[in-house]
Parts: sequence; C-alpha cells; structure tokens
Amino acid sequence: MTWLRALREVVRSGLTIEEARLEPLLALRTAVGVAIVIGPALWLASPAYAASAALGAYSAGAATFQRSWRPRKVIALGAGAGLALSTFVGYLAAGRLATFLPLLAVWAFAAGMAWAVGSTAGIVAATMVGSMLVTVTLPTSIGRALEHAGIIALGGVAQALVILLFPIRRWGAHRDALADALAAVADYARRLRHDPTAPFDPEPLMTARDAAAVTPSQARTRPSVLHGPRGLAERIRPVLAALADPDVGAPAEGPGRDRARELLDAAAEVLDAAARSIRRGTPAEVSPGSTDALLVDQGQEVLEGPARQAAERLVELLGEALEIARCGTRGRTPAPPGPEDAQFLVRPTMFRLVPVVVRAVRRELRRDSPVLRHAVRLAAVATLGYLIAARLPVGHGYWAPIASVMVMRPDFHRTYARAVARLAGTLAGVALATGMVRALGPDAQVFGLLAVVSAGLSFMLNRTGYAYSQCFTAAYVVFLLGMGGQAWEQTVPERVVLTLLGGALAMLAYVVFPAWETPRLPGRLADWLAAEGRYAAAVLRGYADPTREHHADLRRALLASREARAAWQEAYDRARQEPVRPRGLTSREAEEAQEALKGFGRAAMLMESHVPRVDSRPVPEAERFAEAMETDTAQAAVDVREHRNPDWPRVEEALQAWEGAAGDGSPVVRRGAELQKRALEDLATAVSRTPLERDVGSAREEQRVRAAAAAEDDGSGPAHRGG
Repeated sequence: MTWLRALREVVRSGLTIEEARLEPLLALRTAVGVAIVIGPALWLASPAYAASAALGAYSAGAATFQRSWRPRKVIALGAGAGLALSTFVGYLAAGRLATFLPLLAVWAFAAGMAWAVGSTAGIVAATMVGSMLVTVTLPTSIGRALEHAGIIALGGVAQALVILLFPIRRWGAHRDALADALAAVADYARRLRHDPTAPFDPEPLMTARDAAAVTPSQARTRPSVLHGPRGLAERIRPVLAALADPDVGAPAEGPGRDRARELLDAAAEVLDAAARSIRRGTPAEVSPGSTDALLVDQGQEVLEGPARQAAERLVELLGEALEIARCGTRGRTPAPPGPEDAQFLVRPTMFRLVPVVVRAVRRELRRDSPVLRHAVRLAAVATLGYLIAARLPVGHGYWAPIASVMVMRPDFHRTYARAVARLAGTLAGVALATGMVRALGPDAQVFGLLAVVSAGLSFMLNRTGYAYSQCFTAAYVVFLLGMGGQAWEQTVPERVVLTLLGGALAMLAYVVFPAWETPRLPGRLADWLAAEGRYAAAVLRGYADPTREHHADLRRALLASREARAAWQEAYDRARQEPVRPRGLTSREAEEAQEALKGFGRAAMLMESHVPRVDSRPVPEAERFAEAMETDTAQAAVDVREHRNPDWPRVEEALQAWEGAAGDGSPVVRRGAELQKRALEDLATAVSRTPLERDVGSAREEQRVRAAAAAEDDGSGPAHRGG
C-alpha cells in the first residue's frame, strides 16, 4: 500500500462512526460519579480542588469502559489509586527539568510496556502519564500536593461507590461474550446450509473463554447459566462441520443433504434461543418445527454412516442447549457434563497479578518486540513534546505530550487514525464549548454542570468512534478550565495548537522508529503452521490411543492453534494497512497461505468431531501419521521462517503406508488425513518460489498495488456487480 492510500485510509478510519450499542445508563451512572465529586469540591473548597476531583473521577470512569472481565469497582479503584500516585510522584519531581524529564521518560516507558499485559492496561497506564503531566499546575507545597492526590483518588472511590449502589447488568459483559459465542455458532450453522465448507472465525469462542476465567470470589457469585454453555458451543461447532461436509458427512445432493440442511436450521434456531436467554436473563422459546426436526427416527433416518453419527451427536448436544433456552435464569441451569463442570478457569487476583505482569513484560524485552518499540517511542515523544511546548510562548504546554501519549498505539494504523480523530474531535469540541462559554459568561457552577454533561456524552459515545467521544472530552476540558476562571481566549487556541503538535509528533515517531508487521508475516505464518501441526497430531493421537490424557492434550493444542491463528490474523490485518513494500510474502501469497492453513485446520476439526470416546477401539495407523505430521510441519515452519520452500516427505510416506487400512478404524480419520495432505500441498504452492520468481513476484506486487491506487484515484476501478 502506498503512503497516499494509507493516509487516506487513516482519515477514513479515524472519522468512521462505528456501529456499537449505546449504553446510556452506564454513561449516566459514570457521569453521576463525576458530579458527586465536583459539586462538594466547588461548595466546600475551590475550583482547583474541583478540577482535581474531576480528573480522578473522569479518568477512573473512563477506565471502567475499557474491555475487562474484572469487576468495574476494582477497575475504578485501581485507576484512581494509580492516577493519585502518578500525580504525587510527578509533583515531587516537578519544578526542575533535570528531575522531571527522566521521571517522565521512565513513567512513559512503563506505560508503553503495559501493553504487554493487554490493551486495557496500556490505555489506563497512558492516562496515568497524562495525570503526571498535569501536576505542573499543582500548588507549590507537598501538603497541598498530597491533598490533590487524595482528591484524585477520591474520584476513583466515588466511581466505585456509584457502581456498588447502582448496579447495572451485573455480569453483563460476561453474558454478552457467552451469548456472542453461541450466536456465532448459530450463524455458522446457517452458512453451512449454503456452503458446506464455510470458514469459522474462532474469535467469539476465544473471547468467551477469556470471559469465563474468574477469580475465586467471582466464582462464588457467578450465575449458574454462565457455567457450561461455552463448552457446549465448543463441542457443537466441529459436529456441525462434520455433518455438513460432503467428504465426511452428508452427501452433496439428495435426501441426505436436505436432511442435513433441516438439522442445521434447527441447530441455528436453538443456539440463537440459548444466546437470547443468556444475554437477557429470561427464558426463550423454540418453535415446535425445530424441536420436531431434532427427532432422529431410527427406522426412517436417511443419513447413514459418519453423517448419521454426527446427526445423533448434534441432537444430543442441542438437547442440552434446549434446556438452557427453556430454563433461562429460573433456578439452576443444568450445565453440560464434562471436565469444565469440575473446575472454573482461574483469573489471578489483583495482588497475584504482579508476577504475571512481570513475566509478560519480560517476554517483550527484545529488540524486535512491537511493545518495546512502542514504549521507546512513547518515552521519547513524551519528553520531546514537553520540551518543545515549554519553549513555546503558550501556557498549558502539557497538552502537547498528553495528546501524543493518548493517541499512540503499538501499530501504525491505529496511531495515525487516532491522531486524526483527536484533532478533528478537539476542533469540534472546542468550537462547541467556546460558543457556550461566550454565551453564558463566567459562572463556576454552570460550567461544572456542563462539564458533567459533557463527561456523560463522552462516556456514552465511547464505542462509536474516538473522534466523537473526543469531541465531548475536549468540551469537558474547556468547561473545567472555565470553572477555574481561565479565559477561553487564552486556553482555546493553545489547546488546538498543542493538540496538533502532539499528534504530529506521535505520527512522526512511528516513521522514525516503526514496528512494521509486514516483514514479520513469515514468522507469524510459521508459528501458525507449527501450532496447527501440533493440533492435527493431537487429534490423530486421539484415534490412536483414546485416553483422557490425549483428550486433554488435544484441548491444549486446540487453544494454542487458536492463539497462533489470532496472532497471524492481527499481524496480517495490520500489514495490509501499512505503507511498506512486501518482504518475504506478497499480499497474494499471504492470502493463499492463509486459506490453505484454514483448510488444514478445518480438516483437523472434522476429525475432532469423530474422535472416539475413552477406551474405544484404537486406530494404530493414526499414530504414525501423527508423528509424520508433527515432524514435517515443525520443519516446514522453520523453512517458511527462513524463506525456504517447505515439503512433506514423511506425511506422504505415512499416508501411502496407510493404504487399505481405512476399514480397520474410522473412515473419517483417513479421509481427514487426505484433506490435510491436500491443504499442505496448497500451502507449499502458495509460499514456494525460485529466487527469480521472488524478485519478479515482488515487482509485480508493487506494480499491482500502484495500479490499484491509481485506479482508485481516477475512479476507473472495477465497478460493483449490478451497479
């Protein structure tokens, strides 16, 4: 992608309105948390104290809107405490550049490394850097600094208090995650009716698993309906694929295909009903037609062989889903039997999270880590922005580094899109608030009320796009400054100029010290290939030796393959938005390799749906093929990472030795092995090239990208079908 096209996409992304469900009650509750600290502070103390209280309450409230599966009360308290600490430590070093700049650099570097834990930690840590930068406006005594830090922490306490007193949709995020997983499997069933080889994105299942991890205290209060259905969705997914697939399931045409479509329709309705039941906490009804379709007539059933086994297994699993849909939240919802019923997924408490954070940060302390590069950029830009703003003839110079810190992300596209969005939102919010300030005149109480209203609107639009949320955030800041008695003629132009400076520094930093994903695509693809190879081998060993230990190994391998696939997908999506010439893999090769590996994983999933139960008859030929598969994919991963052509000699030899052995075990495993070999051959075709082909391919890819960009510029691109 060229720079011009990349910047055009950045502007479009930054100003796009994202489709998201608004949560006005949550926004109102958080705005109340801001109001209950601003009002008493204005009445009992001064506008300066009210501004500090508003800083803590607003930032702690914003932290509760970040995606996290911990209780919002804990997040608000943690954010408030962190903001108070940053404020006080910043004050101790403020006053002299020799002490403040090194502290700012260290604090910003730590905030950048917080992305190793997750996006929520990274965003909250960036807010703490902003809090430190604002400390230059504090009174010049340690006692007063402690008071301001305490008031900021009180803002976090106020947010936690309103969450405790006015609970809204307890476990709502967890319910949504589980319901989304069931709805995704329902959508998969509908797509399989028309496309028997339709792909499935496991991200909703991964999110549901992340949401299912709870602390011991959460486990004691978690609704019973949230324990069990996730494992049910996990088991239904491969059975749906096995039923629909024409190679190992229902025939491609005829009565068998019609019966499979009928079962898939019924499965979709039942899963959707279960999803609605969990999301709303109410019982849901399933139509009698879908219930009748799930009756497998032993004498007149048209499906045979593996297809009939899949149908019977699907009906059994959907019966459990029907219980969920009909029971809703009345009484204890029966959970499906299995190992997930015996224990819950453990999430460490806040205190036990420290060693987890240390390990995560230590893993990112390497030269090629995007997180480490982000931390270095953040530290450099924060200190440089502070120095430049200090030399300018304007007040509130901290706005420049704050703008940089708040827009910077570890990847190119989000950093640039947020910079554009912040500037656009700031311009709109400042213009709106300035007009109101001029019309109303100086009145601290009125400005305090307007600040609360702006905060509420900012919270409500938090998920619709950064530009629109930032519009009301900028208005909130203008009203706070007006509440403190500062004239808009001074603060408004400074805010705009310094925001522009901070955004420009953030964008320039990524050009000077980037962390492009494009050169890392071969490594990500290799990791995914190796993980899929281990998953396929674990499935095969489930046939060779059906024991509980192998079933547990299969589960671990499946989770590892999903993580590797998610890492590849994230890197691939970022690389497509980067203005970097392809190296190692062109976009077309990456796309073909991705499709091949999806097919490989799908074949393993089909085999997984028919893995025999514990102590069933083993398939000894599967063990040899598993060893060959694991060895060849591990070596091929090394070859892909080092830009060599992969091959599969052991897989071919093991499959040839398996000739005539299909009758000794399940025919599904043999057919699945053939599908896997075909997918591996497609992968080799996608990434294998001679040195001359590599040079020509890179040149053609660059020429194709330029031609597409030129066609888009002059409007001569391909027309839409039917348009």
